[in-house]
Amino acid sequence: MDKKCFRQLAGGLLLAGLFAGNVAHAESLQVSIEIPRLKVAEYHNPYVAVWLEDESRNATQLAVWYDVEMRNNEGEKWLKDLRQWWRRGGRALDMPVDGITSATYGPGEHALEVAIAESELAELVPGKYRLRIEAAREVGGRELIEIPITWPLEKSALPLSASGEEELGSIRVALVQ
Repeated sequence: MDKKCFRQLAGGLLLAGLFAGNVAHAESLQVSIEIPRLKVAEYHNPYVAVWLEDESRNATQLAVWYDVEMRNNEGEKWLKDLRQWWRRGGRALDMPVDGITSATYGPGEHALEVAIAESELAELVPGKYRLRIEAAREVGGRELIEIPITWPLEKSALPLSASGEEELGSIRVALVQ
């Protein structure tokens, strides 16, 4: 192998190594959301919305879980039951939103993971925010949990946690690799 080919190969391997290193160290915001098992006669999985809100009440949407499988997009008409989310930008979204919307989840713990560098989170201005998680359930209740955070998140301040009383259980916020 001549020197020119060797240098090109070595340079390519170096770039590949740097790229792989960056991917390996990429951080994601992880929000663990517990949906409690309720002992009720008629149970429906809750609709859930997760967003970050700055001090001016501007929202950065992170997730919306609703019944995406209903015929004729019928599940969308119940999204307004997520009242706070609806007022903070939900009504302006064309559903479904790629990368944000998914089907509802039943009881258990569910992890929402958002890659910071590959989402709107990368564009957030440093400052004080509120992570808001809202749940609404047909023939059930509604609940909103707020967790104050400072952006960018500092690992020393994490994990953050909160707990709901009925429609939501424990909520945990962390950074993961």
